[in-house]
Parts: sequence; structure tokens; C-alpha cells
Amino acid sequence: MGIEVGGLFGLLILVIDVWAIIKVIQSPAGTGSKVLWVVLILVLPVVGLLLWFLLGKRVNP
Repeated sequence: MGIEVGGLFGLLILVIDVWAIIKVIQSPAGTGSKVLWVVLILVLPVVGLLLWFLLGKRVNP
């Protein structure tokens, strides 16, 4: 009885999604965009995370 590879991948995605949601909530963005990103990450965990990382994450100067 071992942990399956799919289970480890799912756990990794969950941890990264939680981290992304925390970063979205802590961001200075408006409430509407925060809600949109959190819902997107929750509904589409992998795709939403990738979209947030590529389009929503702001780089601090």
C-alpha cells in the first residue's frame, strides 16, 4: 500500500492552489478581481492556477 503518483500530484496541486489563493487575497487588487481569481482557481485548479501565474500575478518593482 503506497501513495499513488496521481495522489501526490493532486496534493501538490492543492498546496499550490492554496498558496495562490492566499497570494490573491493579500494582493492590492480590487475586491472584484480577487473574487474572480479565487473562483477561477477553485473551479479550474490547474488551468486557473496557470492563468493566474501568467496573467494575474503582478511583479513588484
